[in-house]
Amino acid sequence: MLTVSDSIEALTALFHSRPVADIATLFSTLETKSRMSVFRRLSAMGYLTSYTHAGRFYTLRNLPTFDRDGLWCHQGICFSRLGSLKATLPNIVENADAGRTQHELQVRLRVRVHNTLLDLVKEKRIGRETWAAQFLYVSADAARAEAQLTLRRTQPGIASGAAAEVTASAVIDVLLDLVRSAGVEVDASRVAERLNARGIAVTPGQVEDIFNRHGVKKTAHSRSKRLRL
Repeated sequence: MLTVSDSIEALTALFHSRPVADIATLFSTLETKSRMSVFRRLSAMGYLTSYTHAGRFYTLRNLPTFDRDGLWCHQGICFSRLGSLKATLPNIVENADAGRTQHELQVRLRVRVHNTLLDLVKEKRIGRETWAAQFLYVSADAARAEAQLTLRRTQPGIASGAAAEVTASAVIDVLLDLVRSAGVEVDASRVAERLNARGIAVTPGQVEDIFNRHGVKKTAHSRSKRLRL
């Protein structure tokens, strides 16, 4: 095991060359097989554990440039400023003016959120309302939750699931997916699933909006599938 000063120097060099590392890399860098020793050194510097990939990756707390939701991803490995998925979800739901659906949260966080959402609702850390044949996750505060639900119901762009901020690159990704599939299956939900699997955050509603704007003829099954919990 390296000394404290040598460990700090080695970890600094490691994370300078690669911002994310797994436990095997940390063992090698610190010349130890002791998990306790590794985390003692990481704790002294301040670190975060990924909320994706079953928490198998680590980074130093001062490295990420977090987005407005407090998230940062590197090559599909994602971290939250708040640490865990369970700590992160209430913050994102609270800050969403129109609440969030399960699918929206799943796309945003790039990980399954079903069980964690259920736990948070049971613990009354977030609320849940019925909207458009699915659940809308809202603030635990009743007044804030009502405002979120009202906005979701009254703004057409939100109600249809079509976000105004769909980027030009997302439009290109959707159209390229259609080209790759040779137009055999013009299904908004499945196009969104394929793109989400590649780390491209887009909802079925957004895909349908792109279809409409570009005159893409949809199949009978291209209506966005409503998710229920």
